[in-house]
Amino acid sequence: MIKIAINGFGRIGRPSLKIALEKKGIDVVAINDLTDIKTAAHLLKYDSSYGIYPKSVEADGENSELIIDGVRIKYFKEPDPEKLPWGDLGVDIVLECTGIFETKEDAGKHLKAGAKKVILSAPPKDDIPVYLLGVNENDYQEEDIISNGSCTTNCLAPIIKALDDNFGVEKGFMTTTHSYTNDQRLQDMPHKDLRRARAAAQNIIPTTTGAAKTVGKAIKHLEGKLDGISLRVPTPVVSIVDFICNLKKEANVEEINNAFKSASENELKNILTVSDEPLVSMDYKGNPHSAIVDLPLTMANGNLAKVVGWYDNEWGYSNRLVELAQFVSK
Repeated sequence: MIKIAINGFGRIGRPSLKIALEKKGIDVVAINDLTDIKTAAHLLKYDSSYGIYPKSVEADGENSELIIDGVRIKYFKEPDPEKLPWGDLGVDIVLECTGIFETKEDAGKHLKAGAKKVILSAPPKDDIPVYLLGVNENDYQEEDIISNGSCTTNCLAPIIKALDDNFGVEKGFMTTTHSYTNDQRLQDMPHKDLRRARAAAQNIIPTTTGAAKTVGKAIKHLEGKLDGISLRVPTPVVSIVDFICNLKKEANVEEINNAFKSASENELKNILTVSDEPLVSMDYKGNPHSAIVDLPLTMANGNLAKVVGWYDNEWGYSNRLVELAQFVSK
């Protein structure tokens, strides 16, 4: 049984808890977030994207515990991770879901508090290693602090891996058409990124993303050969990656799609899947895969290929985050 604590109870922290509670061998012992416990309980129970959580959720303010179907989980409101009682609680792994503590120094505060390991739910701001299930988890070197990359990286990396394994990838560009997130403004308001300062529900907002470059941290020989941008759009969840690349050998659409079908049934099973249905974004809400390759959208011309993959940027990513915790605990 591994003991997990979740730091940051937002759009990744909450689904990660729901997923972890369904896994055997995981005991979620604590949650830390700056919001009050009643608000945390309410947002866990009622979700605008995923509906009403079927389990019972109670907030025991007197004992600072969330009660989910009778399971009690300690709840803290501590802004400094170093002051959290991870040692006393026997925490094995902290899922760092705030999007704030993204360096070894900052994430290391959880270790000083007594946790054994930390997994970031975001790309690191320094040389913290990135491990992506289905792509490079076998390179894991028992590091105490690691990153699960971003939701977009988790979609893009298995797509690139399948292409690279079968045809070789020389270089490529990615565009993710991405649902808006809490790092945008609902109405026009100041933001360090002037495009993200604009109303999220009214605009297509081009912005930066490190997702493609982060893939190079997991597939080392492609480091420096991948880049991309993000287009934030007025949808609440589910995103789609459009990847264009030069292959080392020529391939047609059928060959490329067959490679993805094979990968989805073998080395990338449960990570990447395929679809040949004419579906739209909401059809993929709640899909646990990192990537769903939309086969009818594949294009090829000689050694130039274009592949499109859907992903639930919250639920799919949170599944990988919890599974990575299971993997490193083995």
